[in-house]
Amino acid sequence: MKKRFVTHDTFTIEKTYHVSPERVFTAWSDPEEKALWFQKSEEFDFRIDGRERNIGGPPGGPVFTQDARYLEIVPDQRIVYSYTMDMDETRISVSVTTIEFKPAEDGTQLIFTEQGAFLDGHDSPADRLHGTKFLLDKLGEYLQKESTVEKNK
Repeated sequence: MKKRFVTHDTFTIEKTYHVSPERVFTAWSDPEEKALWFQKSEEFDFRIDGRERNIGGPPGGPVFTQDARYLEIVPDQRIVYSYTMDMDETRISVSVTTIEFKPAEDGTQLIFTEQGAFLDGHDSPADRLHGTKFLLDKLGEYLQKESTVEKNK
């Protein structure tokens, strides 16, 4: 019998983006925009009790499925959601995530906090932290590129 265990962890990432909180919130809440820096969702219903479902993975590798439910949405201020992450048919984690959008002198301070239960060693807090930092950097690149295009119009 395989040994089962859970690793609990919480991490927080803070980023500053040089655009307004409304602009950063829109990059999270609009499915077409989010697909430009995250990935195109299989399902995207951005409302309280709505669902977002993403499926992907490396070519020839395992298929990862993220299935999220939005629990709290305060436009331009906060998004709270819970999600499961599966690798093929195996549940690898369950998380609650809070994203805060705060006005800052230079634009927006984004505070991303995830509380996770990582299951049976299939996923780890370090891997999730690394992946989340990568995605938030992609968001920053997207917002910077779009802001530059807007300025040049």
